[in-house]
Amino acid sequence: MTVFATLDSPLGELLLVGEESRAEPGGIALVSLSVPGQKGGAVVREEWRHAPELFGAVAAQLKAYFAGELTRFEVTYADGVGTEFQRRVWSAVDGIPYGETTSYGKLAESIGASRAAVRAVGTAIGRNPLLVVRPCHRVVGADGSLTGYAGGLERKRLLLDLECGPSA
Repeated sequence: MTVFATLDSPLGELLLVGEESRAEPGGIALVSLSVPGQKGGAVVREEWRHAPELFGAVAAQLKAYFAGELTRFEVTYADGVGTEFQRRVWSAVDGIPYGETTSYGKLAESIGASRAAVRAVGTAIGRNPLLVVRPCHRVVGADGSLTGYAGGLERKRLLLDLECGPSA
């Protein structure tokens, strides 16, 4: 069953969506983490169950992250989300260390994609359903400029300032 919860954050009210784990009673696999007004963000559906108690561990990690006390999330993601290519890109994004950035081109290179595939890498990053916990905000333009972020460039800047210091 699909479950959801909301959490106040410096980015606005986060919407967390998960699938209840059959293997782990009381556990969830995170399907989506979105922010208000996010391009392609999740919207609560009538058939979903509000279950904030199931998101306690994720909520605690997010609060610690925003407080500057957590640098790496330990979250179970739902299987089967995205295409094979998107999952390769997202896995590479997961490997970008806290407080560091990389370019779309370098990320493409890291997964063995051609220079021509940089746009496809950007598209895959733009379809990341797990903002914040999958750190797509750490991917910037080749010249270090902020480009593309489903949650908006202002939020991308806020996240990078949190991790790297102001105007990093």
